[in-house]
Amino acid sequence: MERLLLALVLGLVAVGFALWMQRRSIPTATESVGEFKAPEHLYREDFDGPESPWLVAVFTSATCSTCADVWVKAKALRSPQVAVQEIEETTDAELHRRYDVRAVPIVAIADTDGVVRASFMGPVSATHLWAGLAELRDPGSGPSGCAESAAGPNLSDYECSGGGHVQPTDASGN
Repeated sequence: MERLLLALVLGLVAVGFALWMQRRSIPTATESVGEFKAPEHLYREDFDGPESPWLVAVFTSATCSTCADVWVKAKALRSPQVAVQEIEETTDAELHRRYDVRAVPIVAIADTDGVVRASFMGPVSATHLWAGLAELRDPGSGPSGCAESAAGPNLSDYECSGGGHVQPTDASGN
């Protein structure tokens, strides 16, 4: 009887271990299989308006309907202080390669030095684009629902309620 009980326990442990190993090796639907990141630095000379204090670079693809929507929203940010440029995958393939853009749409907001201070990946509302740029240009000026995080000193370390997310970039590239 003791041998049967021991065999049963060992069998259950083996099955449990096998299931655990299988779950670890197969990504679930919510796990990222590859890592897509926004550029962390943009050489301003590669883009329109290098003399502008801010650059909003929108990486898109002609076959992406979400990209078209994001581009329409981003164009509204253009001003004498803000250069806005679409970087389309086929017509600007070299820039997509240079900045290792492997997913679109990506909106990268860079300062005078080309440091990307905030980025948005995927669909984003016009409100979140505006709030992200406003907060970077004038900290504390974003609409209510946006609050600076204690996660770090970077001005882009905040989230706005209501959808959309600013992907923060800090000095270590995280």
